[in-house]
Amino acid sequence: MTIALTVYGQLVIKWQVDLVGPSVNSGSPLGFYLQLLLNPWVLSGLAAAFAASLSWMAALSRLPLSHAYPLTALSFVLVVTCGAMLFAEPFGRYQLIGIVLIVAGIAVGVQS
Repeated sequence: MTIALTVYGQLVIKWQVDLVGPSVNSGSPLGFYLQLLLNPWVLSGLAAAFAASLSWMAALSRLPLSHAYPLTALSFVLVVTCGAMLFAEPFGRYQLIGIVLIVAGIAVGVQS
């Protein structure tokens, strides 16, 4: 649940930032951030981050940190993959190599 909520928060905030348009360089940074902070979608992303923290606490009450923490790296894999699919962000061989290395690291990291 922690990973799903984290990924949701990242993706929805990216989506809304892109909709608002260019940020600090084209106007008031304060206005930019206020516009985003009043956006219901951004608020849902921030709420998801809070819920992810609660979920993380629940996970740590049941699992050793050394087993649980490596799995959080899956959020990087999912955000990069979804970023490419949803926002046409670059996804080339270097991103693929990075994902393979992350997955390999997770596989090694969760071993007893």
